[in-house]
Amino acid sequence: MTNEPGKGTRWLIAAMGTVLMLCLGTVYAWSFFQGLLVREFKDAFGWSNTEVAWIFSLAIFFLGVTAAWGGVQLPKRSPRTMAMAGAALFAVGYAVAAFAFSIKSLVLLYVGYGVIGGIGLGLGYVTPVATVSKWFPDRKGLATGMVVMGFGLGALFMSKVLAPVLLNLTGRNLVTVFLCLSGVFLVLGLCSAAFMRNPPKGWMPKGAKAGACKEGPADAIDIPPRRAIASGRFILLWLVFFFNIVAGISIISFQSPLFQDLWKRVDPSLTAAALAAFGATLVALSSLFNGAGRFLWGTVSDRVGRAQTFRIMLGSEIVVFALLVITRSPWVFAILVCWVLLCYGGGFGTMPSYVLDTFGTRAMAPMYGAVLTAWSAAGLLGPQVVAWLKDHFANRAGVYAFAVSIGFLTLGFALSLALSNSSARRST
Repeated sequence: MTNEPGKGTRWLIAAMGTVLMLCLGTVYAWSFFQGLLVREFKDAFGWSNTEVAWIFSLAIFFLGVTAAWGGVQLPKRSPRTMAMAGAALFAVGYAVAAFAFSIKSLVLLYVGYGVIGGIGLGLGYVTPVATVSKWFPDRKGLATGMVVMGFGLGALFMSKVLAPVLLNLTGRNLVTVFLCLSGVFLVLGLCSAAFMRNPPKGWMPKGAKAGACKEGPADAIDIPPRRAIASGRFILLWLVFFFNIVAGISIISFQSPLFQDLWKRVDPSLTAAALAAFGATLVALSSLFNGAGRFLWGTVSDRVGRAQTFRIMLGSEIVVFALLVITRSPWVFAILVCWVLLCYGGGFGTMPSYVLDTFGTRAMAPMYGAVLTAWSAAGLLGPQVVAWLKDHFANRAGVYAFAVSIGFLTLGFALSLALSNSSARRST
């Protein structure tokens, strides 16, 4: 059946989904603010790395939990409504954070940026991924990789455009900065979210190859999502996804402070402003790899299989983290971090298609939402491990954190060997 809503409609929806993800993905620039907040509030209010890192951890935790709930609700509700609610809550989270800065309340930051903003992230994240996948049954890896690429590029948007400009214009007034960010995300988020809608029932893209748009492969689990969640396939997917995320998010949450620490040891004469500029540059550069990885590995997985793609990413990351343990060069550190973010993003670019291939189109939203709870768990564990190490082993925190990540990645790689590549084959 061919029922084309309009030439270019699905690409417009994919583009708007990418814009929404770009706004939401600014959460990945948290390390840009982590060091700044600790420096400004540690002496006066005793805010430690661990306490400040909880803001980011809570945001990621509520992102994953809400995405799981949203995945169940999405088939019953309008994608536009869900996406707009997510965009609005994300913007409100920034506004509450601005008020928290004005009264110096760490608890309110947890509630605003962490809880409210995190819920907005979850609703906003799961909706465009699940929606766009329905518009591109013939190009699942490419389309979902494109959309989640926007999330990966959010840190670049924040660290090199929004945050520096607003900090300069406001004299580094965090209250005004976060209020302005709230307004920007409210406008951009709501406008892009308004385009989210499902294709007509029975719709098929023109020119799609026979069999490209089927519900799922022959061995997809044809059981209700509640039972599928308890299946061995889902548990393996969840664990492999978790171990890939926890290693990457440890880097994301503290890449700027760790990079600045390395530069201070190499050149003690560098000023705080120069160190901050180095940190912001790494955040921006690594976000390009985070975004590109989502598109690149998602596309690669269409060719070599989803499970094989995860094995390549996890195996290469073990080597990279081993090199991070011994490197003393900021430039080598930056290159290695970019590879980690390339593979971190690749997990998010590959997983939507893996879930779609394994459980079928009808179960895509609830099952993808459920697998995103791995993001919640990793968001709690990864940043807190690094924060604790920085508070207790300042000079060796990075080395210890990288060693812990090697352990996580090794477990993930071992489990990936049990994944079935046949269930992740191209649906063509």
